[in-house]
Amino acid sequence: MIPAPSRHSLGAGRFTFTASTPLTADPALARAAEWLRRSLAPATGLPLPEGRGGVEIRLVEGLGPEEYRLSATTRSVVIEATGQAGAFYGAQTLRQLLDPAAFRAGRTADRTWSIPEITVSDAPRYGWRGCLIDVARHFLPKNDLLRYIDLLAAHKLNVLHLHLTDDQGWRLEIRKYPRLTEVGSWRRESPRGARQHRLFDGRPHGGYYTQDDIREIVSYAADRFVTVVPEIDLPGHTQAAIAAYPELGNLNVPLDVRTEWGVGENVLNVADETIAFFTDVLDEVIELFPGQYVCVGGDETPKTQWNASVPAKERIRELGLRDADELQTWLMRHFTDYLLARGRKPVGWDELLEGGLPPGVTVGAWRGPKCAAMAARAGHDVVVSPFAETYLDFRQAEGEQEPVPIGSVTSLRSIHAFDPVPPGLAERDRILGAQAALWTEHIDSPRLLDYMAFPRLAAFAEAMWSDEHDFDDFLVRLAVHEKRLDALGVEYRPAGGPHPWQQRPDAPGHPRTRAEIDRQLVNWTSNLHP
Repeated sequence: MIPAPSRHSLGAGRFTFTASTPLTADPALARAAEWLRRSLAPATGLPLPEGRGGVEIRLVEGLGPEEYRLSATTRSVVIEATGQAGAFYGAQTLRQLLDPAAFRAGRTADRTWSIPEITVSDAPRYGWRGCLIDVARHFLPKNDLLRYIDLLAAHKLNVLHLHLTDDQGWRLEIRKYPRLTEVGSWRRESPRGARQHRLFDGRPHGGYYTQDDIREIVSYAADRFVTVVPEIDLPGHTQAAIAAYPELGNLNVPLDVRTEWGVGENVLNVADETIAFFTDVLDEVIELFPGQYVCVGGDETPKTQWNASVPAKERIRELGLRDADELQTWLMRHFTDYLLARGRKPVGWDELLEGGLPPGVTVGAWRGPKCAAMAARAGHDVVVSPFAETYLDFRQAEGEQEPVPIGSVTSLRSIHAFDPVPPGLAERDRILGAQAALWTEHIDSPRLLDYMAFPRLAAFAEAMWSDEHDFDDFLVRLAVHEKRLDALGVEYRPAGGPHPWQQRPDAPGHPRTRAEIDRQLVNWTSNLHP
């Protein structure tokens, strides 16, 4: 099973399902039974009718909200849980114990459906087990995103961080400001390969989610115990918004939606009208996304335009601020205070450390353990997502065969060994967990997204769920798990390297060594002093 359960033992017998095997659940846990019935029926032909005996999902006291116990004998299967999420994960484990054909969407052959006699006691290590999907650089159509929610849930991941806005595209309908999608949701072309090569595909790219799309996505995810965390990136990574509404920028000239990757110079101005504009945006965001967390970015904000802007310099003087870094903190505090006042928990990237973290912010620590430790010691909750360890757009192996190879090698082994807690950190309880990141500058199709995500996302899921760090044992179980991925139609990277059609010789990359990445991290964080 992936992820590996906390504790389990196997017996010698098997429980065999038949057409009359009943499935029942305590009413408080009925969602898990409903999901299990819907998931298994198409592939197995088993109706799993209501009734006692057979498979039973029981409500018990004393377990954690995501914890479960599963016991299978030759006569019955019992899943015990205190919360609905725990019952759901127990149902996921039951599905994993069946033949991998149980993951198909229809029947392929007559077969006996059985699971081994087994007892499992299982609970996750971390409460935040997430995956960021960047739909701003390359749009992921709604049905493909729903498929990924199912894949996250199958791996017991429980957070989908949706990066909805950036320089290269605005993907969320905002009814008060329709030009955000009319103009900002598409660009005239995209880079082909890494930006250093100055190659472009000459092909328009775009797309966005309507508000009803978002309601559907959020509801679909909630049914699978996945929380969707929206990200509206501020005040940098905003050229698509400025292209739609030029008055939001600092130059007072028309801009196009950005067609290059990398960090753009165009950032929001600090006028009251701009603050009001994005407060209006967040009004609609919190109506669409009922989860606790909303990410407002704060990363990679060049200060060049603010340092040259008379209104920005006047703001700094008027507020008695030291510099543009503190101006960013002042600006971001408007949005984080707004979210806190409405009962939400704002998330911001760790660059906010540079001007002083606004109170109540949960920090997304992507620039290494130094930032994670500083934020935790300052009393902030932290979600760890270091780019050298968990960015799944980084190449998977040495060699030119990897499609659009960028960054250093992020191997299956290294992800399986990942621990989000910085060494020596006493404030361990501030580390909520971690998330892998699928940034999509170089991932331009769902097929390539599969290749970059899997099987590394399975290794990440295991690292977040269990204390299991036996990589050789993981590889044995992965061989079985790949059959499940095959059944689901996931085009993962084979252990021996990419298939010919998974390579991208037309899109050259820019590989780097880990030593280069580490030096860059030191440079990026050299202005931070614990």
